[in-house]
Amino acid sequence: MGTVGKTLLLLGFAMVGIGLLLIGLERLGVRQWRLPGDIAIQRDGFSFYFPLGTSILISIILSLVLSFIAWLSMRAR
Repeated sequence: MGTVGKTLLLLGFAMVGIGLLLIGLERLGVRQWRLPGDIAIQRDGFSFYFPLGTSILISIILSLVLSFIAWLSMRAR
């Protein structure tokens, strides 16, 4: 259980670091990026934004990273 706890702590610190980085970039004037495929609807008194393209890109990147980590883990045995 010790390794699971350490992994969760590491992921938590990484998420906090990414969050602080995003807040810092926003304060510096860097706007959020929008990829092709993101859905943005703006009407009178209503706005809707769904980051479909961004979600797909993040999913692909995380899948590749986790597959690589699993491959390294299997190779170390």
